[in-house]
Amino acid sequence: MDPAQWIDVVEDKFKYQLEHFVIPDHYEKDVESILIPHGLIMDRIAKLAQIITSEYDDERVVVCCVLKGGHQFFSDLVRYMKKALNRQGRTLPMTLDFIRVKSYENDKSSGQVHISMTEKELHELKGKNLLLVEDIIDTGNTMKKLLETLSQYDVKSVKVASLLLKKTPLSCGYVPDYVGFAVPDLFVVGYCLDFNDIFRDLDHICAISETGKTKYSV
Repeated sequence: MDPAQWIDVVEDKFKYQLEHFVIPDHYEKDVESILIPHGLIMDRIAKLAQIITSEYDDERVVVCCVLKGGHQFFSDLVRYMKKALNRQGRTLPMTLDFIRVKSYENDKSSGQVHISMTEKELHELKGKNLLLVEDIIDTGNTMKKLLETLSQYDVKSVKVASLLLKKTPLSCGYVPDYVGFAVPDLFVVGYCLDFNDIFRDLDHICAISETGKTKYSV
């Protein structure tokens, strides 16, 4: 995807005050600001679904959710993809799958990538078109390692759709095929993006506060 097709979230322009939106009481002191309101997230996902579906033919696609953070984006994206048309102007056959990948503790990458799929499940991907649905690409190291693993199992094609791409100097240079928003180098939470499994119940995408980091660190 051409970077011109992303929505570039610039912090001083996309910094909505908490009092302008509905925030759960239990998080009022735990986030600094709203970067992407829920309504904007949904409109962007609808557009992504159209773009992604239009680039596939009639072959079935395995849409694979990268858990846990990706599940809300995955659910909404699939819902819109069901209504979108492929390159032939027809609806796209899809199979849904799930993979759990973990690399974070607190707000730091552990450097280790743990993949939940068994060897048997990985071999079953042979010859299939795979669309990985991820919540955020941070340094890119986690996804790069996942793709390296999948390349050993003769998958026909692999594309990656990520709701967010973080603009960080720590990036390894990996850029997914489809991007919803490019976000500042902040630790963001909400819309099922978590901090140690907290904030998944927050609808908007927000910047976590120092209070939030301290409260929910392990």
